[in-house]
Amino acid sequence: MLATITGVRMSPWEILAVLSTAVLALVRWFPAGVRRPVSLAAAVVAVVAVLLLVVSGLRWQLVPVLAATAIVLPFALVPVLRQRAGRRPRRVRWWLALPGTAAVLALIAVGPLAAWALPTPVFPAPSGPYAVGTTVLEWTDPERPERFTAEPGDRRTVPVQLWYPAQAGQAQAARSFQGARTAQEARDVQNALADSFGIPRFLVSDVTSARTAAVFDAPLVEDAGKFPVIVFSPGLSGVRTSTIVLAQEWASRGYVVATLDHPYDSALTFTDGKPVRSRNQDAVTGDPEKDRRAVKANVDVRAADIRFVLGQLERLDRGEEASPLKGRLDTRRAAAVGHSRGGAAAMAAAQDARFRAVIDIDGGLRDAGVRPFAQPALAITSPVSVSENADFVPDLDGVLDKGGATKYRLNLPGTGHLSFTDAALYFPPLPSLLGTVDRAEGLRVTADATTAFLDSALRGDPGGAAGELGAHGDLTVYE
Repeated sequence: MLATITGVRMSPWEILAVLSTAVLALVRWFPAGVRRPVSLAAAVVAVVAVLLLVVSGLRWQLVPVLAATAIVLPFALVPVLRQRAGRRPRRVRWWLALPGTAAVLALIAVGPLAAWALPTPVFPAPSGPYAVGTTVLEWTDPERPERFTAEPGDRRTVPVQLWYPAQAGQAQAARSFQGARTAQEARDVQNALADSFGIPRFLVSDVTSARTAAVFDAPLVEDAGKFPVIVFSPGLSGVRTSTIVLAQEWASRGYVVATLDHPYDSALTFTDGKPVRSRNQDAVTGDPEKDRRAVKANVDVRAADIRFVLGQLERLDRGEEASPLKGRLDTRRAAAVGHSRGGAAAMAAAQDARFRAVIDIDGGLRDAGVRPFAQPALAITSPVSVSENADFVPDLDGVLDKGGATKYRLNLPGTGHLSFTDAALYFPPLPSLLGTVDRAEGLRVTADATTAFLDSALRGDPGGAAGELGAHGDLTVYE
């Protein structure tokens, strides 16, 4: 159990360890009459708190605090013990003690600072009327060779995680570990993501202990008719569990969401039980023409994955593959959605007329080869992405300003590129990454805006989307 104090989420034992160690560091400056009882009390609390932390599971953020505890305990207790033995206490001279105290307090402060900057994520509860279930499927496309392997006969296999409206009252213990069935699986994926972005693994080690609201293989909700479908592609090197918050939110509001792993692009996925790692780093050559072709090829593969998954969902609905979702998927009301590179892929997939709506979440289109399309579309942008890339908005305008349906571009104030992913819950809240909004605020606003658009485009909400979209940010409407 974690408590929140001025934005820092720490357990009661962590808080006690910090406070008691700080008291031990400062006790040398207390009046002589209270030093002994305060030292003894603070030492007992610190030792008990540290032991409980070690037994219950020590977070790396608290290691500096434990180091400070080990430093100050002797200085605080030795004078007390000497006094009890009838010997004169020895005190360090003030001009040495003062910088020592300051150094120890700085070391103690590193713990809460790290807990604030890189916290254990807490997934917000979905706001819709439905509970959320999830399951993982693996589909092989017999029509597409796997371009990343030289094995003859190897065909493209796409792992897919479904998030769907489920019956309420499922066991809380069955909730997924960051979208995975086991903590170890979640840990493997998170380590691969850290490696792909050059982040030390220990900095994000707490992420895998976070439980979601989704329960694996929970029964589908009954008597609710057929559900519209969302096929979601994550960003470059992203995995199917990169945007759990949005997937759960859409599912709780009555959509079936298919989030994709793109093998050899996603940081880590599993096909036929074997780990498959990203090869995206091989695509960066420094040659502009080669890199342009690599981006186009990456988008094309992703778009083909998106279209293939929609076809498989159609098969599920028809009962061609055993599934509780038989007859419950309204694949005639389907949306292609993605973040970053996945947003470009979603727009590329819109050449398939089976998709009735498209959403690009902060995805640039440079070199993606996206052509105009006729379906309604929403592009969500962050001020950070717009300011960092002069071509970002013109490239979007070139696609959104054409076609036969109303399209929208919504610039969400205060957001950054990672504000739209689960990384917002556990990355340092730096403006260059997350903008200036609260950690979960970008996700909440994105869920509200995208749902308003999807309800209008797929469910025929008579209120339309423009009014609600405009309430969230700076809206451009392409008639």
